[in-house]
Amino acid sequence: MKLNEIGIKIFKKSKRVGRGIGSGKGKTAGRGVKGQKARSGVAVNSFEGGQMPLFRRLPKRGFNSIGGRSNNLVINLRDLSSLIEKRKLNVSEKINLSELLFSKDKKNSKFVKVKILGTGEFTHKVNVLAHSVSKSAKSKIEKSGGTIEIVK
Repeated sequence: MKLNEIGIKIFKKSKRVGRGIGSGKGKTAGRGVKGQKARSGVAVNSFEGGQMPLFRRLPKRGFNSIGGRSNNLVINLRDLSSLIEKRKLNVSEKINLSELLFSKDKKNSKFVKVKILGTGEFTHKVNVLAHSVSKSAKSKIEKSGGTIEIVK
């Protein structure tokens, strides 16, 4: 895509197939000669010439439980510290992460659990409410003088 002097976008024209021998894509239009793939309306994705396709030869493995999925939302310490530095969070109060993240969307807040991970530096003295926390995040928050409350 190029811009000409006026500022209008100029696109490269696509090759028009099947428009005469001189076009370079005439007669068979790049499809070769005869055969199934030369015809229109053909999709031969996993067809292996009558042989049992690979996806049917391999056994099915495992069980994917719909109910077993966890709805955890992770937040790193570097994200928390950047929010504090931008003055989006008040350090003097308890920080309830589920209320913070779902302040506009209350109905989904009860289904999603918030977990704090320890990526990044953290130097703020804060009291945090979360559903779970990693060992590294807990040690970093406690080292900076803060506390963590686990919500059930």
